[in-house]
Amino acid sequence: MSEHSKNPTTVDEPRLAPEEIQSDSEECSMAQESPKNSAAEISVTSNGELEDTHEHSFNRDLKRSIPAGLGLSETQITSHGFDSTKEGVIEAGPFQSSLRMQPKSGPVVLAEEAKNPAMEKLELVRRWSLNTYKCTRQIISEKLGRGSRTVDLELEAQIEVLRDNKKKYENVLKLAQTLSTQLFQMVHTQRQLGDAFADLSLKSLELHEEFGYNADTQKLLAKNGETLLGAINFFIASVNTLVNKTIEDTLMTVKQYESARIEYDAYRTDLEELNLGPRDANTLPKIEQSQQLFQVHKEKYDKMRSDVSVKLKFLEENKVKVLHNQLVLFHNAIAAYFAGNQKQLEQTLKLFHIKLKTPGVDAPSWLEEQQ
Repeated sequence: MSEHSKNPTTVDEPRLAPEEIQSDSEECSMAQESPKNSAAEISVTSNGELEDTHEHSFNRDLKRSIPAGLGLSETQITSHGFDSTKEGVIEAGPFQSSLRMQPKSGPVVLAEEAKNPAMEKLELVRRWSLNTYKCTRQIISEKLGRGSRTVDLELEAQIEVLRDNKKKYENVLKLAQTLSTQLFQMVHTQRQLGDAFADLSLKSLELHEEFGYNADTQKLLAKNGETLLGAINFFIASVNTLVNKTIEDTLMTVKQYESARIEYDAYRTDLEELNLGPRDANTLPKIEQSQQLFQVHKEKYDKMRSDVSVKLKFLEENKVKVLHNQLVLFHNAIAAYFAGNQKQLEQTLKLFHIKLKTPGVDAPSWLEEQQ
């Protein structure tokens, strides 16, 4: 078998005649001398090496073709044989380091960058969905009587009393507002009736005294009614603050406590179910993660329970103090009004620092308040 049959990928290089070599060298020299070409051809010898004369001429033409503004004062082109694995390198002055940088193959390692906001939001949504699912399952299981529930008997009793008292205070507040509205209408009617009697006393000489007595009586009742109305409105404002702000704020904390209790029971149930199952390489990480989540929600539950206990204690003290003063005010004002004791009624208002608005007098202007 011949050598060509053993090595099918080998191709014999054709021999060039001397005339062809000479014609090629002439074409190369003509290309170098032509001012229109920006680069010259590089002739290669039969063994794949560059000729020195052609290399120098190529470097000279390259220098001429590059603009002077780039600052490439020392430009050199180095080439190796075709059988070499290295590529040609262009060496330049200021841009030498940037031109030598070659992309390397292999895995690309990216520097740690800031987290993507979209991924963070997606993670938050995932956690919220998982937490909502667990809590919903816990609530349904409690309503169906299948799930266990953590109960603080003493605290639950206090919360139930607070909710019941809030409903009763709201009823008292509603009735007091109705009384205030009716009293205002009665006082307004008495004032108009007194003005009518006074007008008739001036126009009816034969009934001057009788109309005059009734006019004075109705005006006095209207004045005392306005004093009582001020006391009742002060009572309403204080009870309204107690019910709709102080008690409501405590009940908001109670709602947060109940939510924390549901989350605590939900993750407690998950942990108990995992502990009842098999323990292997797959379940141990899940058990450990569930234990950590359970501990976090247990601490939150304990904190909220403590906050509710403290707020209930302070609320009870504040409620007793506020209602004691307001009930004394309400009683003394009502008793003095219906007893006709105008002096005691006025002293009751002074005792609680209640200032009545003079009817028919507008509020002071901004300039008067500044003075």
